[in-house]
Amino acid sequence: MTLGNPTKSWHSKSTLTRVGIVLLILFAVPFAFTQKHAAAAQTIAPAEQVIQNLVLVGTSTIQATPLGSGVAQAPEIAADSFGDSSVKGAGVAQAPASPTSIRGHNLPIPSKEAARHSLAANAAVTANAAFPPPEPVVSSDSVVSFQSSGFRGFNGISHVDSRTANNGNQFSIEPPDQGLCAGNGYVMEAVNDAVRVFDTQGNPLTGVQDINSFFHFPAAIVRGTPNQFGPSLSDPKCYFDPQVRRWFVSELMVDSGTNAGATGRSFNLLAVSQTDHPTGAFTIFMYDVTDDGQNGTPNHAGCPCFGDQPLLGTDNFGVFQSTNEYGAISFNGAQIYAISKTQIVAAAASASAPLPVVVHIDASQQLLPFGGLSYTIQPATSPTGGGGVSEPQGGVEYFLSALQFVDTFDNRIAVWAVTNTRSLSGNSPALRLSFAVISSETYGQPNPAVQKAGEFPLGTSLGDTEEFLNTNDDRMNQVVFAGGVLYGGVNSLLNVGGAEQQGIAWFGVRPSFDDRLEGRVVRQGYVAVAGANVFFPSIGVNNTGNGVIAFSMSGTGYFPSAAYVEMVNGNSRPFVHIAAAGQDPEDGFSGYKQFAGATDGIARWGDYSAAVADGERIWFASEYIPKACPSVSSTTTPPCRTVNANWGTSVSAVHP
Repeated sequence: MTLGNPTKSWHSKSTLTRVGIVLLILFAVPFAFTQKHAAAAQTIAPAEQVIQNLVLVGTSTIQATPLGSGVAQAPEIAADSFGDSSVKGAGVAQAPASPTSIRGHNLPIPSKEAARHSLAANAAVTANAAFPPPEPVVSSDSVVSFQSSGFRGFNGISHVDSRTANNGNQFSIEPPDQGLCAGNGYVMEAVNDAVRVFDTQGNPLTGVQDINSFFHFPAAIVRGTPNQFGPSLSDPKCYFDPQVRRWFVSELMVDSGTNAGATGRSFNLLAVSQTDHPTGAFTIFMYDVTDDGQNGTPNHAGCPCFGDQPLLGTDNFGVFQSTNEYGAISFNGAQIYAISKTQIVAAAASASAPLPVVVHIDASQQLLPFGGLSYTIQPATSPTGGGGVSEPQGGVEYFLSALQFVDTFDNRIAVWAVTNTRSLSGNSPALRLSFAVISSETYGQPNPAVQKAGEFPLGTSLGDTEEFLNTNDDRMNQVVFAGGVLYGGVNSLLNVGGAEQQGIAWFGVRPSFDDRLEGRVVRQGYVAVAGANVFFPSIGVNNTGNGVIAFSMSGTGYFPSAAYVEMVNGNSRPFVHIAAAGQDPEDGFSGYKQFAGATDGIARWGDYSAAVADGERIWFASEYIPKACPSVSSTTTPPCRTVNANWGTSVSAVHP
């Protein structure tokens, strides 16, 4: 692909539903750097570090709440200029309603959006004639009709479940964002905006609880005169740590509701179980990420800000989160947060235990010589709950990130390390951040994905056409550290059999330390299907490198489905298994202009899947469309969907 072909024209059609054109112009010049192509380029990163306070919120359990009817009620869709939606309505578009605060989720990287609108891409390419590399030409994998050994699957949380939780005091939300974790005989799923626990046979052990109540906050919306808006919670992540045998659940929170006690500030939330049973008590913690110089936060440009898509990982000594920091018209790059694992587990179990501190590392500037601000630095989890191998450098947490800063292709990724993590449990944490930029296979910005033609009653009632699915961008997805190798994957535009499709590029990186951090790609590959699209990968493997790459799949012959390929000894097999076949097109509000102001007909999807090793099994989950619903009504109880959305989730396991 070149910048002048139809793919670039397709990109230029997307509307800026989440980032204003002013923001893009501001970033056009900074991101027009020469994209330095350097293998194994490395530096000890002189990143700013700040010690912040962790705050105890309270205790909670996952428990059933009374269900609402699911009948559409105004306001139905949360005000969300930058995120999952942009107006409030009840099955048809209505005028925006309060609150007017930003509700942000999985926002685009400004340099990529600027490039889509020709503000930076040409300058970046002109500055380095050897860049970008050409579009990857790959062979197609085969879609097969059988499952892997030991396969089992069941339906997880659906939009109906989420919308009707807590007496229906919820908004319609797209997309779900998959938080899945498993261990000790339990499977836990968290999505936007609900949570539930199952046994390993798929039997529910709890009811569906809304996320706000689980995290000990007021409901998202209590409709009345006047309406009361609670804090906005989004972007769940979940992990069972086998080392300490505790469950960790994270969310972002923008505390800008009209409820009593609302602070107007932004926080990362972290729930930690008090035992190894997710049906028992959790202790809820939070820390401030507003970064405006108040409440112990650093004073960053363009803030007050919020931390988009908080990611979650652990090593032997710490719990780590990273975010992309956004202000109203600013993007401040990736931020990393570290907390002592033993201390937060102790604080969760006992109210008398001291609270650990939060070490905040500003990692935004490190990749500027390579093309732009750092973004989406994915921390690793491990099948063992620690580093998976003996940790060097006084304890180390590894990360991966992509380096495609504009609307093109790239063949570099970055491996990161936070070292001396043992010091998190001491009185004076002294962490070190380092990174290495390494050569990889080529990957690049994907296009929206088509889906099979079918019935889409909401869109039909609005006079719209069938939606495309948003594949977002080529940021690094979930990372797992197993057998000394970091596995991660990205969405990518690929040439498959002479046609452009959305596919997956995945990487296996072996990090090492001599006198500095180094990384080497020891395994890599693509997942692609001729005539179809695969996107939002998550890799779940055990320490022998056996497991799956889980993802969503759609195309002219496929309704949106949950699918996977096997990983054997750290390499992907060329067979695509459909874990749960979609039964209808995506027909949610987020791609229809009457709701989101979108003129491109692109619906929110994903924004990520999940996969995790649990002893002998690998569990994974993705979004799909579980039921065919030929009609909708805003005045009746939903039989298989609500009037505004029809998504569901598939939870599956294999025995590699």
